[in-house]
Amino acid sequence: MELSLAHPALKAFMCGSVSGTCSTLLFQPLDLIKTRLQTLQGGVQPGSGRVGMVTVLLSVVRTERLLGLWKGISPSFVRTIPGVGIYFSTFYSLKQHFLQDGSPGPTQAMLLGGGARAVAGVFMLPVTVIKTRFECGRYGYSSVVGALRSVCLTEGPASLFSGLMATLLRDVPFSGIYVMFYSQAKASLPTEISTSPSAHLANFSCGILAGVLASLITQPADVVKTQVQVNPQLRTAEAVRSIYMEHGVQGFFRGAVPRSLRRTMVAAMAWTVYEKMMAHVGLKS
Repeated sequence: MELSLAHPALKAFMCGSVSGTCSTLLFQPLDLIKTRLQTLQGGVQPGSGRVGMVTVLLSVVRTERLLGLWKGISPSFVRTIPGVGIYFSTFYSLKQHFLQDGSPGPTQAMLLGGGARAVAGVFMLPVTVIKTRFECGRYGYSSVVGALRSVCLTEGPASLFSGLMATLLRDVPFSGIYVMFYSQAKASLPTEISTSPSAHLANFSCGILAGVLASLITQPADVVKTQVQVNPQLRTAEAVRSIYMEHGVQGFFRGAVPRSLRRTMVAAMAWTVYEKMMAHVGLKS
């Protein structure tokens, strides 16, 4: 079936999947470094001085070679290809249902973004759990299917949904805040810029600004989510207490730099590619 004949929601799904695939392939190393910083694994031990991005980067390259930076790329793809597709198709469907072709205001944009992310987050949480474990370096999984089987047999299927609350507390606000800032920043662009050949570059810049703000606001929830998924015996409240007792308030911002870089660049690229592809198939994003 040709793409031009597909249902608009399916077009949005396909455009979102392609955009998510491109951004994930490029920025997977930042996600791995962020996870290692938050769990202090992979050859970097606590108490060895200040641990930063460069320290973790060199440790991974030294012990796992350059390709080690893309460890976890398989579950990332398994999560991203359908996950980003679900997110954008849900976003498009909600927008068409409630706003038709109108532009959302700040509150509407936040609700649209948060609602779409909640749907995609719940559907893709099991793969997110596996991806986090792949990246942290504590588990010897050889494949996504093998990891899923191992978790179900040794910990029970419920473990695939560990960190659900922390994930929603991180992703729903992030997406809502991101879409709000992004849509308002785009709307504030002068007409000569938004209609010029460089409009996509301007939109990408708006995405970067929105991503930085949204990433910093939701960083504590990301740290908690990582700890719960790596240590499934921990509940969300216990993880919060453990992080605070061991690292203090600054522990909730561990890995903020690589996460902000990755989430910002991934979101900005995903939205830019998505909007470009949607325009190409004749739909308003």
